[in-house]
Amino acid sequence: MLPIAVEPQKTRQARMTAAKMHVDEIETDAMLVRSLLAAQFPQWADLPVTRIESDGTDNAIYRLGDDKVVRLPIIYWATEQIHREHRWLPQIAPLLPLAVPVPIAKGEPGAGYLWHWSVYQWLEGDNAAIDRLVDPCAAALDLAHFILALQEIDTDGAPDDSNRGQPLTRHDAQIRAGIMTLQDTFDTTVLSRIWDEAVNAPKWQGPPVWFHGDLKPGNLLTQDGRLSAVIDFGCMGVGDPACDMMAAWLFFSAESRTVFRTALQADDAIWARGRGWALYVGVMAFPYYRKTNPGFAAIAGRTLDELIVDYRVNG
Repeated sequence: MLPIAVEPQKTRQARMTAAKMHVDEIETDAMLVRSLLAAQFPQWADLPVTRIESDGTDNAIYRLGDDKVVRLPIIYWATEQIHREHRWLPQIAPLLPLAVPVPIAKGEPGAGYLWHWSVYQWLEGDNAAIDRLVDPCAAALDLAHFILALQEIDTDGAPDDSNRGQPLTRHDAQIRAGIMTLQDTFDTTVLSRIWDEAVNAPKWQGPPVWFHGDLKPGNLLTQDGRLSAVIDFGCMGVGDPACDMMAAWLFFSAESRTVFRTALQADDAIWARGRGWALYVGVMAFPYYRKTNPGFAAIAGRTLDELIVDYRVNG
């Protein structure tokens, strides 16, 4: 599901020896994967198993042979993601203009591992980064078309319990307190204004629609400098699609951000709420992962910088 990330040796070593990201995080290794496969999917038990280092926060990823990948939740809140993806990805994948993960097997608890886990088809590509794109504006169009196609899919029976489809007001106290902890690093006056506008923006008035919910660089893949796939649908659901606007600041920059918004025909209200979701990710992730996942912390920090610069220029 994730590509092999090419990281400097020192970075890989730092990630491997870093403290746990979460207090309740569990450890996994290739031996555990082999044990699970031997007991439940013996047809794959002899394939090579290779740990994939990434900036992900909820799952351990292992490449299985040449064309498969195993994903094991490492924290309890990620366990529902397995069931959600197996239920919905096969249904929505054919309707989307970019590749998405195809689940091919769901594993049961076993070998001392307490949760369900999953096997997917391997998707080729590199973790997306704005400086790896041949044309960021083309990528903005591609992602906008993906979001619009996702919103057109029938929502009958779809999950409406994802946090990302709910009003930002439920996070108001937490985010305001989080902003205040960043006073030595970011312009918290601007961040507070952004949050004020987000929580006070008009609510979504349309019917619930599908959203991905976590469009950060680590969940986008590129090939030959073009956006090729969207992965990790653990936050997917139906509701207010404003959360998918977060890519405007988590991934894009000034010109490509404008292209993204224009293609989505995003009005001021949904744009303000989407900016609030980007702020939510930045404020929650930057201090939480600064020591244990510096890659994701860097993405969060860049997001906050983009939000501040964009607000100063465009209001």
